[in-house]
Amino acid sequence: MWKRAVLLLALAIPQPLSAQPRDELLVFAATSLTEALQDAAKLWEARGEPRPRFNFAASATLARQLDQGAAANLFASADQSWMDWAQTRALIVPETRRTLLGNRLVLIAPADQMPPAVTITPGMNLLALLRPHGRLAIGDPASVPAGTYAKQALTTLGLWTGIEPRLARTENVRAALLLVERGETPLGIVYATDAAVARGVGVVATFPPSLHAPITYPFAIPRAGDTPAARRFLVFLAGPAAAELFNRRGFVTE
Repeated sequence: MWKRAVLLLALAIPQPLSAQPRDELLVFAATSLTEALQDAAKLWEARGEPRPRFNFAASATLARQLDQGAAANLFASADQSWMDWAQTRALIVPETRRTLLGNRLVLIAPADQMPPAVTITPGMNLLALLRPHGRLAIGDPASVPAGTYAKQALTTLGLWTGIEPRLARTENVRAALLLVERGETPLGIVYATDAAVARGVGVVATFPPSLHAPITYPFAIPRAGDTPAARRFLVFLAGPAAAELFNRRGFVTE
């Protein structure tokens, strides 16, 4: 958990992107932030600002798009490693980087196929919950932060080697959520905030935070999209009005 940082934006502001009006914003954000950032965009627009446009995808996909020359005004990653990756390639303005949110990892099942109560403990029989031919839906650990956290948790529990052949790997966390919601897999591992927006799933158990690295969301302004509007929007997202919206969606903000 973090104390909210005061954003000191005293750096010289470069010229805005020529491809869009000065105050328009294009935000690259992790899929799990979809509803929360759309809420924030509505409030931003209500304050007289142009409504931001969004590109929601896996953090790895977004970081690579920036590396390939995509012009965005804000990048919000679902973990620190992909923001680090972008920073080492000089794709973001380091002084604008702020960790604003946290999350939790949960085990989910279709709402009409909920298993008995489960306690997350080392050596738990997760395979039995999958039944003979079922798979566990998770974001691909190679590129999806939710999948990376899931692998860390399962490894800590001593379950990864046995469960790996039974994974249904997806391109982002919402795709894993959808597999469970449709009943195509009996279980999945997603963020608590994702489970909260799905009507067709239930939370079987919550993973203790000690099983994986802290789930944090760093935000930063890409160098190619560093405009006054981008900086104002980041200040807004770090402020109390946006924090209230994030809290309502289940994110940890302090």
